[in-house]
Order: sequence, then C-alpha cells, then structure tokens
Amino acid sequence: MDLSAYNAGQYKQQYEYRSFSPSLINHPWNISGGELQRLLSDADRALGELNAFSQLVPNVDFFIRMHIAKEATQSSRIEGTRTHMKEALLDEQDIAPESRDDWLEVQNYIEAINVAITQLETLPLSNRLLKDTHKILMSGVRGQAKLPGEFRSSQNWIGVSLENATFIPPHHEEVTALMSDLEKFIHNEALQVPHLIKIAIAHYHFETIHPFLDGNGRLGRLMIALYLASFGLLHKPALYLSDYFERNKTEYIDRLMAVRQANKMQEWLVFFLYGVRETAENSIQVFKDILALKARLESEVLPHFSTRRQSNAQKLMQHLYQMPVVNINGIANLLGLKHNTATALVNDFVKHGVLKELTGKRRNRVFWFNDYLLIFNQ
Repeated sequence: MDLSAYNAGQYKQQYEYRSFSPSLINHPWNISGGELQRLLSDADRALGELNAFSQLVPNVDFFIRMHIAKEATQSSRIEGTRTHMKEALLDEQDIAPESRDDWLEVQNYIEAINVAITQLETLPLSNRLLKDTHKILMSGVRGQAKLPGEFRSSQNWIGVSLENATFIPPHHEEVTALMSDLEKFIHNEALQVPHLIKIAIAHYHFETIHPFLDGNGRLGRLMIALYLASFGLLHKPALYLSDYFERNKTEYIDRLMAVRQANKMQEWLVFFLYGVRETAENSIQVFKDILALKARLESEVLPHFSTRRQSNAQKLMQHLYQMPVVNINGIANLLGLKHNTATALVNDFVKHGVLKELTGKRRNRVFWFNDYLLIFNQ
C-alpha cells in the first residue's frame, strides 16, 4: 500500500457513542518520498553510531541504568506523574508520602523495562510479553484494579468521560484480532518494511487500539525500546523516545490523532524518524560527556586521596556511576567502613565538588553525583 492511499480506519456506532476501528496493518507498505527516505537514512545512521558507541564504552551497563531511569521518569510524566529523575533513584523511605504513588509508578516502569529486556532472551516481542510487562507496570499502583496483564473487556477512552472523549478506541470485542494483526506485522519479514518504519507504524497502531484499560501510553512507548532490542538494532537498550515525546507532547498527540482523523501516516513517520535521529544523537553525546567527566575526575580529583584511602575513593567513584544518589550508611555498608570514616570520605567528595547534599537536613542526609545527573537532564 502506498502511503497516499492509506486509510486509517472508520468510526463505528456503539450504542450512544462511536468508536474508531483501525484498519489492519499486516500488509505490504510502499514507503517512498524524498523527505521520508532522507530521514530514514539519517535515523539509521545515528542509530548505528549509537550502537557502535555503546559497545565501546567501558561498564556501559552502569550508564544504561541511568537511561532507563530517565525513560521511566519521562514516560510517566507524559501520563501526569511529577517524579523527577533524582527522586526516582531514592529509596522509598526518602520519598515524601504525598509523592510515593508517582514514585512507585516510575519504579514499576524501571522494573518492567529490566524484566522485559531479560525476557527477550527467551521470548519474542509478542502479545504475551506485552501482557507480562503490563502486569508489572500496573502492580500496586493506580490502575491495579483495571485487569493488569489482560486485554480489556470493556470500552475505554481518552478524555474526561466517554461522552466528552477526545478519542474512543475500538470496541473491546475487536481488540484480540487487532493485536494479533499487530503481532503478525511485527514479525512478518516478507513485508520488507524498514525496521524504524515498522516500529513507528506499530506504535501508532498500539496506541490506537489501546488494548488495556490503563497504562497504554507507557507500554506503547516501552514497546519501541523492546522492538529495537528484540531485532538487534541496538546491542544495549540505550535509546528511549519518551523524552522526545514529552518535550513535544502536543505535537506527539496531534500527529497520532491526525493519522486517525485524516490518514496522515507519512507526517507521523516523519515526526517519529526525526525523534529517533535526535534522540540517538543526544544519547551519543551523553556517552561522550560521561567519558569526559570520568577522565576529568580521574585526573583532577582521585589523585588528591592518599594511597591508604585511594582504594575506597575509587570504589565509591565506580559505585556512583551505578547509583548516583547515596547516603552515608549505604556507603559504609558498601565499603565496609565505620560511620565516621564513611562520613569523612563523603565530605571529601563534597569538598571536591563530586557530591552535593540533596536534603538540607543535618541527619539522614542524601548526596547526589551532581555533574553526572546533569548530563542526563540536559
């Protein structure tokens, strides 16, 4: 199908409302047009550079953890949570009671990514995997009563009410067949659709089906990262689009709606590919900035520590790349130090500008690796 002939679907009368029934997508797609081809080439190139760079960075899994924390925070913010990246890295006891619901949703997202990436080693990207991931997302949070891990068995909508909805997805009786079509499309190699085009179409289709009663936005964005990992486009899960979508939230929503209302799939693909290119380039720069920071600290800070304290200083420095928000008790346990010795070590890291105190308290203080976190929040 040529994009100019694409028909997104049709509205169907359902009692007192009309739901949108999307067209099936598991069929040939003819992707042409100069702008689209140029953007596809640019996005593929940037993704390839990111993939190569991620394999060259020592201890890259430390930094991937931070990418995941940022993705969880940004994707959840699109849905209305107000947890910031620093808070996402804190323990629950350090979170204000009124913020714990938002914090838990972000923690669920982090766990869902990690578990799903591991499952991909033995399970293809499939409806089963999506259901398993959805169950983790919804565990113990708002929406936990809305069939976690199961496709919906009733109508849902986007908006304040069914009567005043901005969009009403297909009737629940259509969901299973539509999700089966989506799964077949993802794995249909005979279509010869470029991977980035395929996941862009799949993401739009998933969000349009809205197969779960809650959590569709977060899972649909997570599905992008799972696709890239599942088909080997990235050696490490280092690219997440939620930050791009959050910064361009209005356009993101408008582009999806324009496909449904006016068949503008090409415009959605352009928006998506531009996001892949921009995000990949930003992720490469993050890796470069981390390596520069690491080199600076190793040459300008660590030499200030005596030979006797050098081992602990280096161990703490290494730990901060994994966990950039710490407290003194945690450091004492990590390094096997007495509380006073750990306090002195932390004070030296503060003096040299590596750590900053986060809480402003005199007791139970929390410190963060300021320059490192700022790299991810640029």
